[in-house]
Amino acid sequence: MRYTKYFIPTYREIPAEAEVISHQLMLRAGLIRKLTAGIYTYLPAGLRSIRKVENIVREEMNRAGAIELLMPAVQPAELWQESGRWDLYGKELLRFRDRHNREACLAPTHEEVITDLVRKEIRSYKQLPVNFYQIQTKFRDEIRPRFGLMRGREFIMKDAYSFDVDEEGANRSYEAMYEAYSRIFTRCGLKFRAVEADSGAIGGSYSHEFMVLAETGEDQLVSCMKCNYAANLEKAEVKAPQAAPAEALSSREDEKPLQEVETPDIKTIGQLSDFLSVGPEMLIKTLIYVADGQPVAALVRGDHEINETKLKNYLGASIVELAPPEIIEEATGAPTGFAGPVGLKVRVVADYAIQDARNWVTGGNKADMHLINVRLGRDFQVDSFADLRVITPQDPCPRCGGPIHFSRGIEVGHIFKLGTKYSKAMKAHYLDENGEERLMVMGCYGIGVGRTVAAAIEQNHDEYGIIFPIPIAPFEVVILALQMHEPEVRETAERLYSDLVGKGVDVLLDDRDERPGVKFNDADLVGIPIRVTVGQKGLKNGKIEIRLRNEKESYQVDVSSGTFEVIGIIQKLYDSIH
Repeated sequence: MRYTKYFIPTYREIPAEAEVISHQLMLRAGLIRKLTAGIYTYLPAGLRSIRKVENIVREEMNRAGAIELLMPAVQPAELWQESGRWDLYGKELLRFRDRHNREACLAPTHEEVITDLVRKEIRSYKQLPVNFYQIQTKFRDEIRPRFGLMRGREFIMKDAYSFDVDEEGANRSYEAMYEAYSRIFTRCGLKFRAVEADSGAIGGSYSHEFMVLAETGEDQLVSCMKCNYAANLEKAEVKAPQAAPAEALSSREDEKPLQEVETPDIKTIGQLSDFLSVGPEMLIKTLIYVADGQPVAALVRGDHEINETKLKNYLGASIVELAPPEIIEEATGAPTGFAGPVGLKVRVVADYAIQDARNWVTGGNKADMHLINVRLGRDFQVDSFADLRVITPQDPCPRCGGPIHFSRGIEVGHIFKLGTKYSKAMKAHYLDENGEERLMVMGCYGIGVGRTVAAAIEQNHDEYGIIFPIPIAPFEVVILALQMHEPEVRETAERLYSDLVGKGVDVLLDDRDERPGVKFNDADLVGIPIRVTVGQKGLKNGKIEIRLRNEKESYQVDVSSGTFEVIGIIQKLYDSIH
């Protein structure tokens, strides 16, 4: 490709709208342009990178035995109503009516459509297992789209759906996708980690997120430094402590009588801790939630944070939200900020740490009042204990007890064991070898294609611009002809360009009539992995210059062996990834 015949509109200024580095650089490097909030046009160079990711995804999905199809972006409401997600999914589902007043939505995902297809077309166990996938545009009406392609409303996604005769088969399909995803992100040249994750609105019993490791990542990851355990922060488990039984607490020598303490103008855990001269670990936070319309109190230690995802999963609720002030006052008799477990008439669930034997400080269920010397079993009861809090760096690994490490990452893929969630709701049956109807067991597997490109940039950049991994770079090589008007420079650059194109190298010839500084800056900004510089100064000594984008040193190569050297460098770069 010749620069003068292509379209890469770069600019130097950092866009005011762009908060994260990938968004800034994709705009500056001429990879994308914003149409409206969360919706972007993929410019030619950006589209090249996206297509390269798609090709890697397609090759590995085919290798894993998945079959490609393409499903509609517009989906009828009745399918979503049948699965039960029409109201559950929330406002991210963009709903509309057509001219016949029929309700429909723009697809954020395709579980309903693929289940409808399979239940109509597959009837026998002999036709299973099967895994269908597509690479298609999705739409989710995010309330605050931001970070460019990292969290847009319209995006390109690879989604796949497996159907098996039983759980054992579904596990094999899941493992096949796990391995395929590992190969995909390895081939993309990315440092990544697969971590246990919550299944969210998709549903299912088990899932893994594939995270590109980056200091700028919006997700926090927890991994064990001793074993292979890894999870995202909302999923990371906390091992239950060895606590004394509640009935044994009353015999403790340090037991003190329950006492009320006035706490005027105390609004935070820190203020209360200072006022009473006790550590926050001696406090109990009582949080009132509404779970599927019913009030419930959740207790966590003052130095811990409630994990609402864990709470929702433990309660088995579809919707869990903090209660409004009027519900809190009705449940506790006090305004917000003074709730406590003593005397509560609602269901009470507590984090495992609340089992610890101590004299707790809690809200007094009265305005400006707290209780001290509160004892579990004597002063209040808990309906059940569970892991309800966010893990901390001080916690041990829940699997082996080893030390844990916190890092940051960007989700680029997510795989789910769905079980029979959709096949049961939508009656997707097959006939077994005895002619009996059985539910198909499903899995689903997604990759954010544009998000993968953005995550690669978050992981690979410097102060000058993008440093693309060679497999997903818009071009593998850029030839900078510094004085294109000089015959020797032009002829050498053209010969190199022709030879590299002939050998199947993805090369961009910068044949613009621009200053060398502009060409160098654009090459660094766009992030092309290999730069070949052809200039008068070097040619006087029979040399061209080769430089890798991620290295500071350059190499002087004889003109006669230039093509050979470039091909060799490209091969080494690929070999370093595979």
